Amino acid sequence: MSDRRNFLRAAVGTVLGATVASAAGTRLRADEPVATSNKLGKMNLTFQPYLLTLRHAFGVSGVTRTSTQSVQTQIECDGVVGYGEASMPPYLSESTASVMAFLERVDLSQFKSPFEMEDILGYVDRICENNAAAKASIDIALHDLVGKLIGRPWWQIWGLDKEKTPSTFYTIGIDAPDVVKEKTKEAAKFDILKVKLGRDAKSDREMIESVRAVSDKPIAIDANQGWTDKVYALDLIGWLHEKGVILIEQPMKKTKLDDIAWITERSPLPVIADESLQRLTDIPRLKGAFSGINVKLMKCTGMREAWKMINLAKALDMKTMVGCMTESSCAISAAAQLSPMVDWADLDGNLLISNDVFDGVKTAPNGKLLLSDEPGLGLKKLDAPVNRLDEII
Repeated sequence: MSDRRNFLRAAVGTVLGATVASAAGTRLRADEPVATSNKLGKMNLTFQPYLLTLRHAFGVSGVTRTSTQSVQTQIECDGVVGYGEASMPPYLSESTASVMAFLERVDLSQFKSPFEMEDILGYVDRICENNAAAKASIDIALHDLVGKLIGRPWWQIWGLDKEKTPSTFYTIGIDAPDVVKEKTKEAAKFDILKVKLGRDAKSDREMIESVRAVSDKPIAIDANQGWTDKVYALDLIGWLHEKGVILIEQPMKKTKLDDIAWITERSPLPVIADESLQRLTDIPRLKGAFSGINVKLMKCTGMREAWKMINLAKALDMKTMVGCMTESSCAISAAAQLSPMVDWADLDGNLLISNDVFDGVKTAPNGKLLLSDEPGLGLKKLDAPVNRLDEII
């Protein structure tokens, strides 16, 4: 452990300061048709609550739910609208009330132009500590607005290749064996399945055997901090490796970093940080404890910081994943702009709900993310909710 700690001390000074500073900026081509600030009016922020309804009850190691609270945001400037979203699963300790209370405090009238993105998002971040999902809803809407004003999608503004998007995982929550088999059959066209574990030893093995009874697709495992003993976790990972599992996400509680590092050192599979990771400054201390990171907009305050986090992780030679909560196509389309950068994508939140109110990023039948050439996040607000999975199956 001492070697890992010594490495982290050096990494904080060299990589976090220098590498991210050079990689994090928004790269615009010199010939982009960017509107000048003196031609733009004031920004107007509006927001409203929206309940995301899950297609199936969704079980993880600690809880099962049938819906997720969200708040939909809009930033309008000179008739152009950028859309954003905050999604609040229970473990984030945010609610519709807390997000709306935060958004009431946001004053965008002090800024001359939406192109002052660093200043605007820095101001939003400093309003108070935490409230990451609320901050992400501003960040996402601002990126959508600025992309529309520029006339380019964000994957292109960042200089990424949309053909390099990975296939998204499709998530199967903890449930009874018969239900798990039906969920797995429903996801038959997806290249990679994601299975939730971490409830108990019997349930963990039963979940995998149920999936394997009807599918031989690669599986990513998310234990959601559910395993309590490192020796048990390592033994189970060995068994999971034999069952065609490709990675393990957050095997133990985020407070047990040394135990997780012990597992990672011995694991035949990459071990990815989720609950242990929230923001950019968390990454250096996770080097060596995990093989890689799962970046989620609702935890890291949005696209601006997610871009920096992925660049830092890659500089530290860590694997990268972009993930999601239960979200509409608004936030999923935002995260998908980053997907050509990463090793894995877990962006199925819009496929797990029955009442999506946006048309945005598409998913091919095999799960590959299909980025739009439309500006901003490529979003269109729908007049009526849709079940996005119907488009795929």
